[in-house]
Amino acid sequence: MNCTKLTTLNLRVNNLEGPLWDFNFSTLTQLNTLDLGNNNFTGSLPQSLYSCKNLTAVRLASNQLEGQISPDILALQSLSFLSLSQNRLTNITGAIKILMGCKNLTTLIITTNFMNEQMPHDENLVDPGGFQNLQVLGLGGCQFSGPVPNWLAKLKKLEVLDLSVNRFTGSIPGWLGNLTNLFYIDLSHNQLSGEFPMELTLLSALASQEANDQVDRSYLELPVFVMPSNATNQQYNQLSNLPPAIYLGNNSLNGSIPVEISRLKYLHVLDLSVNELSGNIPDELSTLTNLEKLDLSGNHLSGEIPVSLRGLHFLSSFSVANNNLQGPIPSGGQFDTFPSSSFEGNPELCGSIVQRSCPNSPGTAHPIAAHKITNTKLVVALVLGICSGTGLIITMLALWILSKRRIIPGGDPDKIELDTFSSTSNFGFPPEADRDTNLVIVFRNNTHEIKDLTISEILKATDNFNQANIVGCGGFGLVYKATLANGTKLAVKKLSGDMGLMEREFKAEVEALSTAQHKNLVSLQGYCMYEGFRLLIYSYMENGSLDYWLHEKADGASQLDWPTRLKIARGTSCGLAYMHQICEPHIVHRDIKSSNILLDDKFEAHLADFGLSRLILPYHTHVTTELVGTLGYIPPEYGQAWVATLRGDVYSFGVVMLELLTGKRPVELFKPRMSRELVGWVQQMRSEGKQDQIFDPILRGKGYDEEMLQVLDVACMCVNQNPFKRPTIKEVVEWLKNVGATHRNENKG
Repeated sequence: MNCTKLTTLNLRVNNLEGPLWDFNFSTLTQLNTLDLGNNNFTGSLPQSLYSCKNLTAVRLASNQLEGQISPDILALQSLSFLSLSQNRLTNITGAIKILMGCKNLTTLIITTNFMNEQMPHDENLVDPGGFQNLQVLGLGGCQFSGPVPNWLAKLKKLEVLDLSVNRFTGSIPGWLGNLTNLFYIDLSHNQLSGEFPMELTLLSALASQEANDQVDRSYLELPVFVMPSNATNQQYNQLSNLPPAIYLGNNSLNGSIPVEISRLKYLHVLDLSVNELSGNIPDELSTLTNLEKLDLSGNHLSGEIPVSLRGLHFLSSFSVANNNLQGPIPSGGQFDTFPSSSFEGNPELCGSIVQRSCPNSPGTAHPIAAHKITNTKLVVALVLGICSGTGLIITMLALWILSKRRIIPGGDPDKIELDTFSSTSNFGFPPEADRDTNLVIVFRNNTHEIKDLTISEILKATDNFNQANIVGCGGFGLVYKATLANGTKLAVKKLSGDMGLMEREFKAEVEALSTAQHKNLVSLQGYCMYEGFRLLIYSYMENGSLDYWLHEKADGASQLDWPTRLKIARGTSCGLAYMHQICEPHIVHRDIKSSNILLDDKFEAHLADFGLSRLILPYHTHVTTELVGTLGYIPPEYGQAWVATLRGDVYSFGVVMLELLTGKRPVELFKPRMSRELVGWVQQMRSEGKQDQIFDPILRGKGYDEEMLQVLDVACMCVNQNPFKRPTIKEVVEWLKNVGATHRNENKG
């Protein structure tokens, strides 16, 4: 409390304890942000806190505070963000009346307080000027009873509303549809009844492009933590990154699902689980192409699952469990990724995923028809069976003979065949006698360097994966140099570790690189899989990674002059542009970094390591996935929502360009905080007019300063904190192509 110039105090998620009113905050006159959340503080809200007139954000959530909110809080006229959730506060009516006097309040989260009190319903509780700027209101988990309060209808700027885990009764009010900015509603775990209100299908922020564009994209003073349907806490620093959602699960809603829900084109989450809805699943839901989660479980729905739902390419969570559905479960698209639990409790559903064959599926006789086979048909069937059996024996004999050859005659070169081998011998490889007959799948259209490969040849080429041949490493295994008998050099990545993660990395790499063929992407020559291990085989890059030359190799950076660095930047941008705009489907790489840029003997750049990549359909902008990447390269928005975007790749490439310009790593932990992160340091130096000092000393004074300034401008646009202000990779390619064009033209003149 003696640090009188303190502007930010963040001590959240510790084990601090004691009465909070023991601390004298009045000395911290310049305090702007206070976060003491997730501790064990007790007592009432400290009176001295109201002396901090400059406070804009306060989080005291998840402590053991009690008592009431004092009118003295109105002294904090700049207060914009207030979170007091999960404490023991009382008197909700008094709290609402007082807090609406904080005219600048935009975020109010007071969930899990005021237990079992009566929520005030009077629409006159909030005067016309009260809560006029409120965008986020959290009142969940308080066990409030009575109808949904009418005074909420006056909060015209409301964007996020959480009333979950209460005991609200009656119908869902239609006036919610008049809140034009509302895009996130959680009314789950209440006692609401009646039909799905048609007014909700008119929510502008979920139905209109123009309204959706108006969602506030500024950063919150402090992040909010969202825990929908008891999922893991997810942190968001921008409201615009919350997934547009309607949570109405665990109520008593009846009637059918209205087809008008199809108007909500920007909806990402629709949860209607554990209600009393009946009727069919509307085919029109397939037009909600942004849906990531659809939960219709625990209702009385009947009919078939619409096949058109296969078109929901971003749907990562789906459940219709415990209904009265029947018929075949759609296959293909995202439906091949859903677990059987998504369909359990529907005894008349059929399909391989529930291990019930469909009556009219190919190869399955109708039970009635089976009893009507005549004696003649039986004889015919017997003759055909004998012929088929003889043919099968001959076919198997032929296949056994062909298996001794090292190629598959007449095989489709584009077809991927996967072989599984035993893992009982050294390295998880098959017995010595089998190594010469087990093939590695080779992409014939990729190269003329290698014809066929066996595991035995790979073992010889890597000297049984000798440590001396390790040329790289990653989160899922090591990369080895392999030299074939004819002198051809290859790089072999041997994946290992957690089987689930390894399989995902293996599949992503094969999917991406068998789809994408470009001179600036590393070439996947082939692969094989067997129990416990997976091998990926690439063209060998003589000069290793850009990271090695910039940061690891002795005097490596001095051998990368500016023309070479610019060539690497241009090549990388071309490979990334191919992935983003030409390759079908498009690919989000998600892990662009200098160690994933490999250099051949002519220092041509090749993007590598597609284990984290995800395919993305044309005309879509993102995929929803887990947060991954490498420290220093991860775009800031990835920490606010599990959304991987093309613009996220652009940010990471911007960091690589800064590495090329400065010779510095993205994060240098041993340096002082202000110069530790490359992006922040570069932006600070530019703001101080010291951009000439940004460049690698090795590059200065060599006649390329103007070109480097041009590339610096491009890189800084790519690392803009706001993803919507970053250029596309196509624009970056054009700008890099024109770097130095004026200088070259002058020389020609």
